[in-house]
Parts: sequence; C-alpha cells; structure tokens
Amino acid sequence: MPVQTKNNLLEGSCHCGAVRLVIARPPAHLIKCNCSICIRLGALWAHYTSAMVNVEGHPQNTSAYIWGQETLKTIRCRTCGCATHWEALKPEAGAEVGVNMNNFDPQLTQNTPVRNFDGANTWAYLE
Repeated sequence: MPVQTKNNLLEGSCHCGAVRLVIARPPAHLIKCNCSICIRLGALWAHYTSAMVNVEGHPQNTSAYIWGQETLKTIRCRTCGCATHWEALKPEAGAEVGVNMNNFDPQLTQNTPVRNFDGANTWAYLE
C-alpha cells in the first residue's frame, strides 16, 4: 500500500530514509529516459512543479551531480546513494522537478503508463 501522510500526501524515501519525498498525487505517467545518466540510474521519473514536491533532508543529506549542458542537477542521498530527484540549475517560478518514483512503494505506479524519452539524441518522446 502506498505510504500516505495524514494529509493524504504520498511519501517515498531513499533506501536509508535520510531523504524523504512528499508529493500531492500519483503521476499521470512515468518517464524512462535513455540518456547516459538515466540509463545508469535506472530511474523512472515523474515531473512535477517545484511547489508540488517537498524534499525533506535536502540539502543537508544530499549531494548533486552536474554534467553535460549543465542545465540540471541530479540529486542523491549522501548515505545510501539513491538518486532521489533532479532540479534545474537555474530554476524559474513554477520550474519542474523530476522525482525518481522508484523511491516510492511500487504499488503506487504499477499501472501507470511509461513514456520513453530520447534524452540521448532528439530530446523528444519516442511514441
């Protein structure tokens, strides 16, 4: 059963629990990206506006990885190494945050459609 708070928010966390992710609703779809970092992470992303995501334990329990065009930073737990989310390096109002849904109970997304994104070449969805 997906973990819900008393306010009906959905909670997930890294493996050790030092970083907790709280979102208001399940994603409409998941994104599987084929770029070099996402392939290595094995992440399934859901995009939310920054106002829809609360990351507890960040930045004190996290570290960031920045690479390539330096537009995003991939955030991971300093203790267990789980990739938790990504953020824009220069966020604007309403900027997106990518949440790694593998940090949530699998039942939350077991029937959620997955969209394949070509982050390696075209920066377009493949379907």
